[in-house]
Amino acid sequence: MKPTWCLASNNKHKIEELQAILGDRVKLNSMSDLGLTEDIPETGESLEENAHIKAEYVFKKLGLPTLADDSGLEIKALGGRPGVYSARYAGEHGNHEANMAKVLTELGTNTEREASFKTVLALHLSADEKYSFEGEIKGEILKEKRGTGGFGYDPLFVPRGYNETFAEMKDDLKNSISHRKNAVKKLVTFLELLKK
Repeated sequence: MKPTWCLASNNKHKIEELQAILGDRVKLNSMSDLGLTEDIPETGESLEENAHIKAEYVFKKLGLPTLADDSGLEIKALGGRPGVYSARYAGEHGNHEANMAKVLTELGTNTEREASFKTVLALHLSADEKYSFEGEIKGEILKEKRGTGGFGYDPLFVPRGYNETFAEMKDDLKNSISHRKNAVKKLVTFLELLKK
């Protein structure tokens, strides 16, 4: 029987994306599936800290193995911003349009558009077993949005070696190359080792 974990999120897109990448190895439940609807304060100074804060919070509430992630867009010309503040860069948490508008305004006519998406997954299997896995994909920021899929900064980000933004890509292609996929690959390797 496959293990059931809680994903420390109620973001439907994120749950679908992670479940698609993990396949049938693990069944992910959202926080709301398990009766948790509150927002978890993200007070960390790094993606890794935030991921562990979220995993710890849910693990203590439910006592279930918990997976949490924190992702950020790091833009070279902006000194790595928005980084850990990606989801609330323009102020309100999760206002994707405002966040993208702020990035485009700050970059202006700058021709240096190099960026990378990073994800850190935190897995808390018990009070003492805590792990983290990082994934990254490099690319560049466009001068205007393209595509209607995905979420967050996806309409602005073209991964290196591709011509489409994440928002223009089919889900299966995006899920096969994304920063989350790269973090989950490390998680899957870890899960295979646990079985041995």
